Amino acid sequence: MRSLRLIALLLILPAVAGCVQRTISITSQPSGALVYLNDEEVGRTPVTVPFTYYGIYDVRLTADGCQPLWTKQKAVAPWWEVPPVDLAAEAVPHGKAELHWHFDLATATPSEEVDTQQLIDHAEQLKAKMDER
Repeated sequence: MRSLRLIALLLILPAVAGCVQRTISITSQPSGALVYLNDEEVGRTPVTVPFTYYGIYDVRLTADGCQPLWTKQKAVAPWWEVPPVDLAAEAVPHGKAELHWHFDLATATPSEEVDTQQLIDHAEQLKAKMDER
């Protein structure tokens, strides 16, 4: 009888055990920036995406009229997600780990006028140096 209860408990446990829901919420100034995490487009700010691992993420944001932002952001695990405590946290129903990242995009500066003749002269000087070798 005791082993039957144990088997029943083992079969029921996965159904009632929780799983930590991990999300990253990204906002930006200005809002509406296109967001890429690890070179994968995830949406426009404000956006919330699920994630499975903690660590370093490559983050890229682009918005009209702003300079693109390329950076790295660290997803830091809360204390209850550190082994061996994480085993108990995984068993808690409806567990959540929410990270919030905010980025300010600099307004794009107008591109400088390129003096094409100066660029051609510089290229010819470099070519002449290469031909000398």
